[in-house]
Amino acid sequence: MKMLNRLEESTKESSKACPEGLTEGLSMLLRLLYPVVPHITTRLWKDLGLQAAYGCELADAPWPKVDESALVREELELMIQVNGKLRGSLRISALATEEAIKQAAINSEAFQKFSEGRPLKKAIVVPGRLVNLVA
Repeated sequence: MKMLNRLEESTKESSKACPEGLTEGLSMLLRLLYPVVPHITTRLWKDLGLQAAYGCELADAPWPKVDESALVREELELMIQVNGKLRGSLRISALATEEAIKQAAINSEAFQKFSEGRPLKKAIVVPGRLVNLVA
C-alpha cells in the first residue's frame, strides 16, 4: 500500500515525477500482483510497454530484490506515555542510547504538560516503540 501511495503521489501534476522511478515502481507492483491476478497484470505489463523495457514477459521477469540500505532508518518516532496514557510522540535518532531517549522524553513538552510538575518516578523504554514515564 505504501508503494501504491507513492506511485499515486508521483503522478500528480504538482509533483516532479521521475519517469524511471514510476516505471520501476509499476513494474514491481505488477510483478508482486502477478501470482494473484495473472491475466490483468500480464495485459498491463504489455500495455505499459514494460515488456519492451525489460525484454521479457511478466511471467519471466525476475522477482524484485530487497535493497537493504533502503530499510535503514536514521530517525525513529517513539510514542510517549505519561502515567500509562498516550500523550505525544518523539522523533529521535535511531542511534540514540536508552539514556538519551529517556532524557529527551523527560524534556519533551508532553511530559512537562501532563506530569503537572511532579517528579519522575520511573521511566520505561521499549526500544523502537515507546517511552513510558511515570510521575
